[in-house]
Amino acid sequence: MVRSLSQWTKTLSFPARISPNRNSKDCNVNVLPITPPPAPPRNKSTSTSSASTMSSSSSPSSSSSSPTPPPNVPITEISQIIYPDPESEKAIMGSLVFCIHHKQGCKWSDELRKLKAHLNTCKHDAIQCPNKCGSQIPRVMMTDHLAFTCILRRAICEFCNVEFTGIGLEEHAGTCSSEPIYCESKCGTRVLRGRMSIHRAKDCAKRLRRCPHCGREFCADTLAAHGATCPRSPIPCPQRCDAGPFARADLDAHLRDECKALTVPCTFKEAGCRFKGPRHLLEAHLEANTSAHLSLMVALSGRQGQQINMLKSAMAKLSTNYTGTLLWKITDWSVKMQEAKTKDGLELVSPPFYTSQYGYKLQASMFLNGNGPGEGTHVSVYIKVLPGEYDALLKWPFSHSVTFTLFEQGTLGSGVGGQGGVAESFVPDPTWENFQRPSTEPDALGFGFPRFVSHELLNRRPFVRDDTVFLRVKVDPSKIVAV
Repeated sequence: MVRSLSQWTKTLSFPARISPNRNSKDCNVNVLPITPPPAPPRNKSTSTSSASTMSSSSSPSSSSSSPTPPPNVPITEISQIIYPDPESEKAIMGSLVFCIHHKQGCKWSDELRKLKAHLNTCKHDAIQCPNKCGSQIPRVMMTDHLAFTCILRRAICEFCNVEFTGIGLEEHAGTCSSEPIYCESKCGTRVLRGRMSIHRAKDCAKRLRRCPHCGREFCADTLAAHGATCPRSPIPCPQRCDAGPFARADLDAHLRDECKALTVPCTFKEAGCRFKGPRHLLEAHLEANTSAHLSLMVALSGRQGQQINMLKSAMAKLSTNYTGTLLWKITDWSVKMQEAKTKDGLELVSPPFYTSQYGYKLQASMFLNGNGPGEGTHVSVYIKVLPGEYDALLKWPFSHSVTFTLFEQGTLGSGVGGQGGVAESFVPDPTWENFQRPSTEPDALGFGFPRFVSHELLNRRPFVRDDTVFLRVKVDPSKIVAV
């Protein structure tokens, strides 16, 4: 490549030791093509003046203000303008300079006259692309340019082996049907781009497939797992009966109600029958063993009766009062009072209670229409001692004080024992038969107050509310005998 004078005489760096200006450390000479003004008549004064002008313009200090010569000036005249005399030309062209590409890494330095020849081979100097793509590329980068970036290079697609220009290969990239790419459904498989539609339709593990039994859609790789649990999937009877196959959801009903090969126990298994065989033999077994099954059911009924009694006893113990105080709630008072007036000797009996966990067993009773001296006019209350589990360990006769209290409702204080009500108490006499150790059949009445509260007082004061009456029977705990 042939360079013009303006191309290779760019900004040059001169070392200080051989610079034309010996008084400065270095001298940067800007040598530019200068177009002189229109040539005047060549006389002595003009020539001298022009020479001095050219000499001053070639100096470093005035290079930036030099006039621009007109175009189409012959190179010989430009050389005369740059080098007004042979001595200046020799001094300048002999100056030591660096390559104009020294900042890009070129280490060359020599006389200025050799710079043009060096630039013709400098690996950092830009030259025209041989493919004529219009790019100016440094020689050191030309190989990479021709191989990778030149738009007019010839390149072969690595997947389909078709030759393209550089720009054609860029347009072809991303559309090559022979390029392996990952499946768009993210199944993890790499497939040729041209076969992607076939892969997604037939081979992709993430394609949707419909269950042939229930009609729901699943990924292909999960359809087999669904088939193992699908409620509509047909499966044979596990007992290998003649019927079937059955939908998985219907199999339990078949085994429970229909399967003839299923081994079933006798209907009276809980009663003790040990028969176990196919369903079709069960009916014959039941007909042949009717009397045996009846005997088993009778025995079972007896055992269940004993268990019921044991449970009742346990429940009674859990609900037994061991505090020595009974708060008796009597509901439906008006109905019971009317019944007591029509029936002689009608007695209400309270739940039994104990003076302590291992103490005396007591029970209160009430005659709503009175008993004895209070019959027809008063309410009578009594207490009697019942046979208890620990009577052999207790002190007899029973000698603790007993207090009956009928509460007025709506006038009580903060506790049950607040003000308002009728109370009567007594201390048993040791000679009274009612408080001796009871036999298996204790006295029917016990001991108490035949005239506890009159009917007139009962109606005048608020003893009855919401058709309910509260009676408390309290045994003095300070006199309970410790066992």
